Amino acid sequence: MIDRPFADHRAAALALLNGGYKLSRKAGQFLGQLAVDSSPLSRAQSDWLQKLLDRAGLPRLADGGAQ
Repeated sequence: MIDRPFADHRAAALALLNGGYKLSRKAGQFLGQLAVDSSPLSRAQSDWLQKLLDRAGLPRLADGGAQ
């Protein structure tokens, strides 16, 4: 189990994709895009990523991790 915040959104997305968590197709597509794109997240993207992390019981992004 991961117990410290994710350094960036790419690491968080990969943890969700590789962790065997139940994800919708739409969430999987979203996370796949985050995993390969280092562009900063919009507020909406950051919020959705955090909701997915919360549902999976994973830690939050580190401060500035969405950048």
